[in-house]
Amino acid sequence: MTLPHDITILYRGPLASCDYDCSYCPFAKRRDTPEQLRADRAAVERFVDWVASQATQSPGKRISVLFTPWGEGLVRSWYRAAMVRLSHLPHVERVAIQTNLSCRVEWLAECDRETAALWATFHPSQTRYERFLAKCFRLRELGVRFSVGIVGLPEHLAAACRLRADLPDDVYLWVNAVGGRSYTDAEAAPWQEIDPLFPYSRDPHPSRGWLCRTGNTVVSVFGDGTVRRCHFLPTELGNLYDGSFVARLRPRPCPAASCDCHIGYVHLESLDLYDVFRGGVLERIPAGWGRGELSPQSSRCR
Repeated sequence: MTLPHDITILYRGPLASCDYDCSYCPFAKRRDTPEQLRADRAAVERFVDWVASQATQSPGKRISVLFTPWGEGLVRSWYRAAMVRLSHLPHVERVAIQTNLSCRVEWLAECDRETAALWATFHPSQTRYERFLAKCFRLRELGVRFSVGIVGLPEHLAAACRLRADLPDDVYLWVNAVGGRSYTDAEAAPWQEIDPLFPYSRDPHPSRGWLCRTGNTVVSVFGDGTVRRCHFLPTELGNLYDGSFVARLRPRPCPAASCDCHIGYVHLESLDLYDVFRGGVLERIPAGWGRGELSPQSSRCR
């Protein structure tokens, strides 16, 4: 089996436990049994071995990986080890993970910081503000690429404003709209001042019939190797480990009526977000952020 072209993989194993209990998350404070944790570790290690094998199986092809666990991965040693190992593979272009940043961060010094990156979310009810901010500054000292985000709940606005004021301008602070919530223009305005790209998150994007990179250059992979075009569509393309998915990789339109999650709609060709996030699609860092091309606008956060 040889990959026909460069590919981006969104990996989600069986891990479902998290050390936070956010009210807006269905996986808050879920506990995995020791058996479930062992199964998750084996699945992650098998996946990393597969990526490593593509250096010889698919010579010349570049692979990018975004870990999107239901729970918090970086409190588990095997996710940290996976990030370190993948970052040093010459055919891996980027490896990133979604995290609440509750873990220690010094291990990132072992990564190739040209390749490894973090998508970090601040949850105001779950951690001390000063602790989270200090970790952000430590990431900058370590030379780690990262973005910071927050969920756009009304009760989070003051914390978001404070975070935007305290973070250096070159750190992108994104805002995720609350799923199912309709924002009036007045409600959306302060969020857009903090994150000028908030309009992309504010409302679901019509997607049926529009070409999407998922299922062609982007796929979703689960712990047992099942490959789907994305996390949000149930149709299976095959399995990663027997190579059966390769024959089904091709450009295709989205069959869903709409897409409301960044890790989905960023791949819609109609939105041109690959240009907006050029060089930082997986870690959600816009091209030119903090260099005058795109910057926070909120004077109230100064």
